[in-house]
Amino acid sequence: MILNLPVWTGSSQTTTAALQFPTTRRAFLPVIAATLIGFAMQTSPVSADETTAQHRVLLHGKKGLVVVEPDGSIGWQMDWGGIHDLHLLPNGHILTRQGPATVVEIDPSTKSVVWSYDCGKQGGNAGKRIEVHAFEPLPNGNLMIAESGAQRLIEVDRDGNIVHQIALQVEKPNAHTDTRLVRRLDSGNYLVAHEADGKAREYNRDGDVVWEYEVPMFGKQSARGHGPEAFGNRLLAALRMDNGNTLIASGNGHSVLEVTPDKKIAWEIHQNDLPGIRLAWVTTLQILENGNYVIGNCHAGPGQPILIELEPSTKKVVWRLDRFKDFGNDVSNSLIIDDVELDWLN
Repeated sequence: MILNLPVWTGSSQTTTAALQFPTTRRAFLPVIAATLIGFAMQTSPVSADETTAQHRVLLHGKKGLVVVEPDGSIGWQMDWGGIHDLHLLPNGHILTRQGPATVVEIDPSTKSVVWSYDCGKQGGNAGKRIEVHAFEPLPNGNLMIAESGAQRLIEVDRDGNIVHQIALQVEKPNAHTDTRLVRRLDSGNYLVAHEADGKAREYNRDGDVVWEYEVPMFGKQSARGHGPEAFGNRLLAALRMDNGNTLIASGNGHSVLEVTPDKKIAWEIHQNDLPGIRLAWVTTLQILENGNYVIGNCHAGPGQPILIELEPSTKKVVWRLDRFKDFGNDVSNSLIIDDVELDWLN
Protein backbone atom coordinates (compact mmCIF):
# COMPACT_ATOMS: atom_id res chain seq x y z
CA MET A 1 0.00 0.00 0.00
CA ILE A 2 1.28 3.46 -0.83
CA LEU A 3 0.62 6.00 1.87
CA ASN A 4 -0.53 9.55 1.27
CA LEU A 5 0.33 11.73 4.24
CA PRO A 6 -2.36 13.62 6.21
CA VAL A 7 -3.87 16.81 4.88
CA TRP A 8 -1.89 19.23 7.12
CA THR A 9 0.01 20.99 4.35
CA GLY A 10 2.12 23.22 6.53
CA SER A 11 2.92 26.84 5.86
CA SER A 12 2.43 28.65 2.59
CA GLN A 13 6.18 28.45 1.96
CA THR A 14 6.16 25.14 0.14
CA THR A 15 8.84 22.82 -1.11
CA THR A 16 8.23 20.52 -4.07
CA ALA A 17 7.73 16.97 -2.83
CA ALA A 18 6.16 13.77 -4.09
CA LEU A 19 5.47 12.08 -0.78
CA GLN A 20 4.50 8.46 -1.03
CA PHE A 21 5.70 6.06 1.60
CA PRO A 22 5.75 2.26 1.33
CA THR A 23 4.05 1.89 4.70
CA THR A 24 0.57 2.08 6.21
CA ARG A 25 -0.68 5.25 7.91
CA ARG A 26 -0.65 3.53 11.30
CA ALA A 27 2.96 2.63 10.69
CA PHE A 28 4.22 6.08 11.56
CA LEU A 29 5.61 6.23 14.97
CA PRO A 30 8.71 8.16 15.24
CA VAL A 31 8.74 7.67 18.91
CA ILE A 32 10.08 9.65 21.73
CA ALA A 33 12.31 8.78 24.58
CA ALA A 34 14.67 10.75 26.72
CA THR A 35 16.31 13.87 25.35
CA LEU A 36 17.95 13.15 22.02
CA ILE A 37 21.50 13.97 21.33
CA GLY A 38 22.93 12.25 18.28
CA PHE A 39 24.52 13.21 14.95
CA ALA A 40 27.88 13.71 13.26
CA MET A 41 28.69 14.19 9.61
CA GLN A 42 30.16 10.80 8.85
CA THR A 43 29.73 8.72 5.72
CA SER A 44 30.57 5.26 6.94
CA PRO A 45 28.31 2.59 5.42
CA VAL A 46 25.14 1.43 7.12
CA SER A 47 25.36 -2.13 8.42
CA ALA A 48 22.71 -4.41 6.96
CA ASP A 49 21.85 -8.00 6.29
CA GLU A 50 22.90 -8.84 2.74
CA THR A 51 19.42 -10.09 1.87
CA THR A 52 17.74 -6.69 2.04
CA ALA A 53 18.10 -3.23 0.56
CA GLN A 54 19.32 -0.24 2.54
CA HIS A 55 16.94 2.50 3.67
CA ARG A 56 16.88 6.29 3.60
CA VAL A 57 16.31 7.48 7.15
CA LEU A 58 15.32 10.81 8.66
CA LEU A 59 16.47 10.92 12.28
CA HIS A 60 17.78 13.09 15.06
CA GLY A 61 21.26 12.53 16.41
CA LYS A 62 23.86 14.21 18.54
CA LYS A 63 24.24 17.31 16.35
CA GLY A 64 20.78 17.63 14.90
CA LEU A 65 18.37 16.48 12.24
CA VAL A 66 19.88 14.36 9.49
CA VAL A 67 18.93 12.29 6.45
CA VAL A 68 21.04 9.16 6.04
CA GLU A 69 21.06 7.95 2.44
CA PRO A 70 20.93 4.23 1.52
CA ASP A 71 24.70 4.25 0.85
CA GLY A 72 25.38 5.65 4.31
CA SER A 73 26.19 9.18 3.21
CA ILE A 74 24.55 12.27 4.71
CA GLY A 75 21.99 13.76 2.31
CA TRP A 76 20.96 16.67 4.55
CA GLN A 77 21.76 17.96 8.03
CA MET A 78 20.57 20.76 10.26
CA ASP A 79 21.86 21.62 13.73
CA TRP A 80 18.97 21.16 16.14
CA GLY A 81 18.33 20.50 19.82
CA GLY A 82 16.58 17.49 21.31
CA ILE A 83 13.26 16.35 19.87
CA HIS A 84 10.55 13.94 20.92
CA ASP A 85 8.47 13.45 17.76
CA LEU A 86 9.10 13.74 14.04
CA HIS A 87 6.94 13.98 10.91
CA LEU A 88 7.45 14.73 7.22
CA LEU A 89 4.64 16.91 5.83
CA PRO A 90 3.11 16.72 2.34
CA ASN A 91 4.88 19.95 1.34
CA GLY A 92 8.24 18.37 2.22
CA HIS A 93 8.64 20.30 5.45
CA ILE A 94 9.57 18.71 8.78
CA LEU A 95 7.32 18.90 11.83
CA THR A 96 9.19 18.53 15.12
CA ARG A 97 9.81 20.08 18.53
CA GLN A 98 11.92 23.05 19.62
CA GLY A 99 12.75 23.34 23.29
CA PRO A 100 10.49 21.60 25.79
CA ALA A 101 7.10 22.87 24.63
CA THR A 102 7.09 24.36 21.11
CA VAL A 103 5.97 22.51 17.97
CA VAL A 104 7.61 23.86 14.83
CA GLU A 105 7.48 23.42 11.07
CA ILE A 106 10.88 23.60 9.37
CA ASP A 107 11.50 24.36 5.70
CA PRO A 108 14.51 22.08 5.04
CA SER A 109 15.54 23.99 1.91
CA THR A 110 16.21 27.15 3.94
CA LYS A 111 16.65 25.47 7.34
CA SER A 112 14.24 27.98 8.84
CA VAL A 113 11.18 27.74 11.10
CA VAL A 114 8.09 28.81 9.15
CA TRP A 115 5.36 28.00 11.71
CA SER A 116 5.26 27.39 15.45
CA TYR A 117 2.93 26.86 18.38
CA ASP A 118 4.30 27.37 21.91
CA CYS A 119 2.35 25.26 24.40
CA GLY A 120 4.22 26.89 27.27
CA LYS A 121 2.73 30.31 26.47
CA GLN A 122 -0.39 29.72 24.37
CA GLY A 123 -3.71 28.06 25.14
CA GLY A 124 -3.91 29.29 28.72
CA ASN A 125 -0.67 27.62 29.82
CA ALA A 126 1.37 30.72 30.72
CA GLY A 127 3.19 30.12 34.01
CA LYS A 128 2.68 26.34 33.95
CA ARG A 129 5.36 23.71 33.46
CA ILE A 130 4.50 22.16 30.09
CA GLU A 131 6.40 19.65 28.00
CA VAL A 132 5.46 18.33 24.57
CA HIS A 133 6.35 14.76 23.65
CA ALA A 134 3.88 14.06 20.84
CA PHE A 135 2.05 15.79 18.00
CA GLU A 136 0.54 14.75 14.70
CA PRO A 137 -0.96 16.39 11.58
CA LEU A 138 -4.67 15.59 11.24
CA PRO A 139 -6.70 14.79 8.11
CA ASN A 140 -8.78 17.97 8.46
CA GLY A 141 -5.70 20.20 8.34
CA ASN A 142 -5.44 20.79 12.07
CA LEU A 143 -2.69 19.58 14.38
CA MET A 144 -2.93 17.40 17.50
CA ILE A 145 -0.53 18.21 20.34
CA ALA A 146 -0.19 16.28 23.60
CA GLU A 147 0.47 18.69 26.47
CA SER A 148 2.21 16.94 29.36
CA GLY A 149 1.76 18.96 32.52
CA ALA A 150 -1.61 20.23 31.34
CA GLN A 151 -2.67 16.56 30.94
CA ARG A 152 -4.61 17.15 27.77
CA LEU A 153 -4.65 16.66 24.01
CA ILE A 154 -5.40 19.75 21.98
CA GLU A 155 -6.27 20.18 18.33
CA VAL A 156 -5.14 23.53 16.94
CA ASP A 157 -5.73 25.15 13.58
CA ARG A 158 -3.02 26.88 11.59
CA ASP A 159 -3.90 30.20 13.20
CA GLY A 160 -3.08 28.72 16.62
CA ASN A 161 -6.67 28.44 17.84
CA ILE A 162 -7.63 25.44 19.99
CA VAL A 163 -10.64 23.88 18.28
CA HIS A 164 -10.95 20.76 20.46
CA GLN A 165 -9.37 19.35 23.60
CA ILE A 166 -9.44 16.06 25.48
CA ALA A 167 -8.59 15.73 29.17
CA LEU A 168 -6.25 12.82 29.88
CA GLN A 169 -6.37 10.41 32.81
CA VAL A 170 -2.96 10.37 34.50
CA GLU A 171 -2.21 8.38 37.64
CA LYS A 172 1.36 9.63 38.17
CA PRO A 173 1.31 13.24 36.98
CA ASN A 174 4.59 14.76 35.86
CA ALA A 175 5.18 17.17 32.99
CA HIS A 176 8.08 15.04 31.78
CA THR A 177 6.32 11.66 31.83
CA ASP A 178 2.55 12.19 31.46
CA THR A 179 2.73 11.10 27.83
CA ARG A 180 5.07 9.87 25.16
CA LEU A 181 3.81 9.21 21.64
CA VAL A 182 0.15 9.75 20.76
CA ARG A 183 -1.49 8.76 17.49
CA ARG A 184 -4.93 9.31 16.03
CA LEU A 185 -6.84 6.18 14.97
CA ASP A 186 -9.04 5.85 11.90
CA SER A 187 -12.06 6.05 14.23
CA GLY A 188 -11.00 9.51 15.39
CA ASN A 189 -9.99 8.15 18.79
CA TYR A 190 -6.48 8.69 20.15
CA LEU A 191 -4.05 6.02 21.32
CA VAL A 192 -1.85 7.47 24.06
CA ALA A 193 1.36 6.07 25.56
CA HIS A 194 1.36 7.12 29.23
CA GLU A 195 4.99 6.62 30.17
CA ALA A 196 5.00 6.90 33.96
CA ASP A 197 1.69 5.05 34.31
CA GLY A 198 3.04 2.19 32.18
CA LYS A 199 -0.22 2.10 30.26
CA ALA A 200 -1.55 2.58 26.75
CA ARG A 201 -4.99 4.17 26.76
CA GLU A 202 -7.40 4.75 23.90
CA TYR A 203 -9.58 7.86 24.30
CA ASN A 204 -12.68 8.78 22.36
CA ARG A 205 -13.32 12.41 21.45
CA ASP A 206 -15.30 12.94 24.65
CA GLY A 207 -12.29 11.90 26.72
CA ASP A 208 -13.62 8.50 27.76
CA VAL A 209 -11.05 5.69 28.03
CA VAL A 210 -12.44 2.95 25.80
CA TRP A 211 -9.42 0.60 25.97
CA GLU A 212 -6.45 0.33 28.29
CA TYR A 213 -3.45 -1.97 28.56
CA GLU A 214 -0.84 -2.01 31.31
CA VAL A 215 2.56 -3.16 30.09
CA PRO A 216 3.51 -6.17 32.26
CA MET A 217 6.68 -6.39 34.32
CA PHE A 218 7.00 -10.11 33.56
CA GLY A 219 7.81 -10.91 37.18
CA LYS A 220 10.85 -8.62 37.30
CA GLN A 221 11.70 -5.78 39.65
CA SER A 222 12.12 -2.26 38.32
CA ALA A 223 15.67 -0.99 37.91
CA ARG A 224 16.78 2.60 37.42
CA GLY A 225 18.75 3.89 34.44
CA HIS A 226 18.35 4.42 30.72
CA GLY A 227 20.48 1.66 29.20
CA PRO A 228 20.22 -2.13 28.99
CA GLU A 229 20.65 -2.39 32.77
CA ALA A 230 17.41 -0.52 33.47
CA PHE A 231 14.01 -2.15 33.62
CA GLY A 232 10.41 -1.08 33.86
CA ASN A 233 7.26 -0.60 31.81
CA ARG A 234 7.72 3.02 30.74
CA LEU A 235 6.32 2.55 27.24
CA LEU A 236 7.17 4.99 24.47
CA ALA A 237 4.77 4.12 21.68
CA ALA A 238 1.61 2.27 20.75
CA LEU A 239 0.35 1.62 17.21
CA ARG A 240 -3.02 0.20 16.22
CA MET A 241 -2.44 -2.47 13.57
CA ASP A 242 -4.66 -3.38 10.60
CA ASN A 243 -5.72 -6.60 12.37
CA GLY A 244 -7.05 -4.62 15.34
CA ASN A 245 -4.17 -5.52 17.64
CA THR A 246 -1.89 -2.94 19.23
CA LEU A 247 1.90 -2.91 18.79
CA ILE A 248 3.68 -1.46 21.81
CA ALA A 249 7.28 -0.30 22.28
CA SER A 250 7.80 -0.88 26.00
CA GLY A 251 10.62 1.65 26.50
CA ASN A 252 12.78 0.42 29.36
CA GLY A 253 10.94 -2.89 29.22
CA HIS A 254 13.34 -3.76 26.35
CA SER A 255 10.54 -5.35 24.36
CA VAL A 256 7.96 -5.02 21.60
CA LEU A 257 4.53 -6.53 22.29
CA GLU A 258 1.57 -7.17 20.01
CA VAL A 259 -1.56 -7.14 22.15
CA THR A 260 -5.08 -8.24 21.17
CA PRO A 261 -8.19 -6.18 22.00
CA ASP A 262 -8.84 -8.57 24.92
CA LYS A 263 -5.31 -7.87 26.21
CA LYS A 264 -3.60 -11.13 25.28
CA ILE A 265 -0.02 -11.03 24.00
CA ALA A 266 -0.09 -12.37 20.44
CA TRP A 267 3.56 -11.72 19.57
CA GLU A 268 6.60 -10.50 21.47
CA ILE A 269 10.34 -9.96 21.43
CA HIS A 270 12.45 -9.26 24.50
CA GLN A 271 15.89 -7.92 25.33
CA ASN A 272 18.03 -10.88 24.28
CA ASP A 273 15.79 -12.60 21.71
CA LEU A 274 17.64 -11.31 18.63
CA PRO A 275 21.08 -12.87 17.99
CA GLY A 276 23.91 -10.42 18.62
CA ILE A 277 21.51 -7.63 19.64
CA ARG A 278 20.65 -6.37 23.10
CA LEU A 279 17.57 -4.19 23.27
CA ALA A 280 17.72 -1.16 25.55
CA TRP A 281 15.13 1.65 25.55
CA VAL A 282 12.79 0.57 22.74
CA THR A 283 11.38 3.67 21.10
CA THR A 284 10.61 4.13 17.40
CA LEU A 285 8.10 1.77 15.77
CA GLN A 286 7.26 1.77 12.09
CA ILE A 287 5.43 -0.88 10.08
CA LEU A 288 6.65 -1.07 6.50
CA GLU A 289 4.63 -1.98 3.41
CA ASN A 290 6.15 -5.48 3.45
CA GLY A 291 4.88 -5.99 7.00
CA ASN A 292 8.30 -5.72 8.60
CA TYR A 293 8.81 -3.73 11.79
CA VAL A 294 11.45 -1.01 12.20
CA ILE A 295 12.41 -0.71 15.87
CA GLY A 296 14.38 2.03 17.59
CA ASN A 297 17.01 0.82 20.07
CA CYS A 298 17.92 3.89 22.11
CA HIS A 299 20.60 4.05 24.85
CA ALA A 300 21.95 0.64 23.79
CA GLY A 301 25.61 1.71 23.77
CA PRO A 302 28.48 1.02 21.36
CA GLY A 303 28.39 -2.15 19.30
CA GLN A 304 24.58 -2.20 19.19
CA PRO A 305 22.29 -1.03 16.35
CA ILE A 306 20.24 2.12 16.78
CA LEU A 307 17.61 0.88 14.29
CA ILE A 308 16.53 -2.68 13.47
CA GLU A 309 14.25 -4.00 10.72
CA LEU A 310 12.64 -7.25 11.75
CA GLU A 311 10.54 -9.78 9.84
CA PRO A 312 7.85 -10.51 12.46
CA SER A 313 6.86 -14.02 11.32
CA THR A 314 10.41 -15.33 11.66
CA LYS A 315 11.85 -12.70 14.02
CA LYS A 316 14.75 -12.42 11.60
CA VAL A 317 16.72 -9.18 11.51
CA VAL A 318 16.95 -8.13 7.85
CA TRP A 319 18.50 -4.68 8.27
CA ARG A 320 20.22 -2.69 11.00
CA LEU A 321 21.65 0.80 11.31
CA ASP A 322 24.92 0.75 13.27
CA ARG A 323 26.07 4.36 13.61
CA PHE A 324 26.86 4.83 17.31
CA LYS A 325 30.02 6.83 16.56
CA ASP A 326 28.16 9.12 14.17
CA PHE A 327 24.82 9.63 15.88
CA GLY A 328 25.40 8.83 19.54
CA ASN A 329 23.48 6.90 22.16
CA ASP A 330 20.19 8.83 22.21
CA VAL A 331 18.53 8.40 18.80
CA SER A 332 14.92 7.97 19.86
CA ASN A 333 13.11 9.36 16.81
CA SER A 334 13.50 8.19 13.23
CA LEU A 335 11.47 7.71 10.08
CA ILE A 336 12.13 5.52 7.03
CA ILE A 337 11.55 7.74 3.97
CA ASP A 338 12.32 5.42 1.05
CA ASP A 339 11.00 6.40 -2.40
CA VAL A 340 10.34 9.99 -1.37
CA GLU A 341 11.29 12.74 -3.83
CA LEU A 342 12.44 15.86 -2.03
CA ASP A 343 14.16 18.73 -3.81
CA TRP A 344 16.03 19.80 -0.67
CA LEU A 345 18.09 16.61 -0.63
CA ASN A 346 21.51 16.66 -2.26
